[in-house]
Amino acid sequence: MQIAFKMKLNPGCMEEYKKRHDKIWPELKALLKEAGIRKYAIFLDEETHILFAVQEKEPEGHTSDIASHPVMRRWWDYMADIMETNADHSPVTVPLVQVFDLQ
Repeated sequence: MQIAFKMKLNPGCMEEYKKRHDKIWPELKALLKEAGIRKYAIFLDEETHILFAVQEKEPEGHTSDIASHPVMRRWWDYMADIMETNADHSPVTVPLVQVFDLQ
């Protein structure tokens, strides 16, 4: 199962965003894997600062549980200064609708 969504990076924060993700915390990586996420890629449109994310997850994955996990909350707090966030520091996300899939 694939899930795609977009987020927005603050202008001028691409290098910092990449640096933080290059050193993603092992406990966050483990949490995502435990939730059934087997692949997760994020792309940046440098013109608009839009981040485009695609997650591949196991059908039985339980990603809804991770939003309240302390590791996820800490990561959101850590990232809040460089991207658009909600009041609780979770990233503002917009789900995307799949319109094509070449198999």
